[in-house]
Amino acid sequence: MIEVPLRRVCIVMMSAVGDAVHVLPLVTALKRHTPNVHITWVLQPGPASLVRGHPGVDEILLFDRARGWAAFADIRRQLASRAFDLAINLQVYFKAGLVTSFVNAPVKLGFDRARARDFNWLFTTHRIPPHAVQHVQDQYFEFLTELGVPHEPPAWNLGPWPDERTTQRDFFAQFDRPAASIVVATSKPQKDWLPERWAEVADALYHDFNLQPVLVGGRCTRELNAEQVILQRARRTPHSALGSGLRNLVGILDGSALVLSPDTGPLHMSVALGRPTISLIGYTNPKRTGPYRRFHDLIVDAYADGTEDYAPSMENHLDRMPRITVRDVLDRVERWRTTYQSAETGPKS
Repeated sequence: MIEVPLRRVCIVMMSAVGDAVHVLPLVTALKRHTPNVHITWVLQPGPASLVRGHPGVDEILLFDRARGWAAFADIRRQLASRAFDLAINLQVYFKAGLVTSFVNAPVKLGFDRARARDFNWLFTTHRIPPHAVQHVQDQYFEFLTELGVPHEPPAWNLGPWPDERTTQRDFFAQFDRPAASIVVATSKPQKDWLPERWAEVADALYHDFNLQPVLVGGRCTRELNAEQVILQRARRTPHSALGSGLRNLVGILDGSALVLSPDTGPLHMSVALGRPTISLIGYTNPKRTGPYRRFHDLIVDAYADGTEDYAPSMENHLDRMPRITVRDVLDRVERWRTTYQSAETGPKS
């Protein structure tokens, strides 16, 4: 265990939205343990828009990778005027190591050498002990264990913030039934499900389960293509909320009776919000990147080869998502109806 004062802490995690969600319980645990700790987070602009305003994050320094090498000069300049007691490097890539090297802190904690790729371990002064592959959330909790910071119960405090509740209520006021949010695509085509099957599911949600399908996500080319296919093929046109922005998406997911999603950031957002989530997973290992501790009975697992007796791993399986049928998904919706629907749904006051 490392003994270090927790007055000013810098977190280096510049990855995607899902990883940012997994970092939030570290932030809340640090604040719970040491309420006066000042937490600075080096983060990309996209996930920063989700985290900004979080009560546990005192400062966000943007690393805009779209600027190429200029991004490193920008972040180095920002970090030069700041001093920290501790830097926590939660990534295992060279760019994160380079940014960690810019942090003025006597203790820089990172992954063990076996997990720290791209010579990332060279940029840290201390490393967490080696550990077998486990869920990403538990992997991050290893850092808290090394610091002697309790992390149970995990808390995300993702929102919606009080000033976002009116927008949330206005959004759901347009529907005459509970909403089911469908995350139409991910950052990788191998993790996506077929949009024509989403169209069939959307129709069943409306006609058979009395739910209002809502398409959510960003507006990248693949998401827009999926949206077009779904809207053209569905007999009852779903409501599209693509491009709402991450903070509005928090409100939409939080107010949904049900969320259906492949392995992507909004999946982890909805699980963090405690909303029943049907996960469609085939490319990644759900025991490493699936829903954390919740809604495992709602997972559609195409990663496994006919058995649930497999360990977490970083191995990815190509061409597994098409194995998931419409019937597989609707079976989970039926399970949701019998197990979860009686629970409170809709926006919280």
